[in-house]
Amino acid sequence: MISNEGVRLGADAARRLAQTGLYEFEPGLTDAEFGRIEREYGFEFADDHRAFLAAGLPVNVPPEDGQTWSRPWPEWRGGDLDSLRRQLDWPVEGVLLDVEHNAFWYEGWGERPADGTAALAKARHHLAEAPVLVPVYAHRYLPAGRGSFRHPVLSMWQTDIIYYGLDLADYIHQEFDEARGEVDESWSPRATALFWRDLL
Repeated sequence: MISNEGVRLGADAARRLAQTGLYEFEPGLTDAEFGRIEREYGFEFADDHRAFLAAGLPVNVPPEDGQTWSRPWPEWRGGDLDSLRRQLDWPVEGVLLDVEHNAFWYEGWGERPADGTAALAKARHHLAEAPVLVPVYAHRYLPAGRGSFRHPVLSMWQTDIIYYGLDLADYIHQEFDEARGEVDESWSPRATALFWRDLL
């Protein structure tokens, strides 16, 4: 069951993005398209993320020089499947990179195996249990989960994870609104996704 509050929040985020004038939009995803995507990739969108994408799909613009992501908006309709899979795998692959090359180890996984290959395998096993994160824009992510909403948006760069918005609507304001101003001490996101929350 999709919550009315989640739908309202997602629609508000879409309206805020449209008001920036930065992007054009394709028609939003249909229920059939959501069903195909969720079956194909094995997750369900959070209610606000789903409502945001149902309101309209932001269209990628040609990248600027030095931009990390050439197509930061996930192209859920007709996009390159390998590119989408890489974007979906980005959070887990980033942690594995730090396990392999930067001696990262999460204490909740128990003792780190001395052998590097075994450590990587153990980390991969535990990461398969972590909540699925779904790309919103480039390396900004929301937790998956039908019936859930108002998750903070997380910026994921290996194990360097920071908040980028109290929720989806606030994230759109923080990322794209030039009139955003400075955040004050009352701006205090609370991560909802287990494991990822501990890396913040």
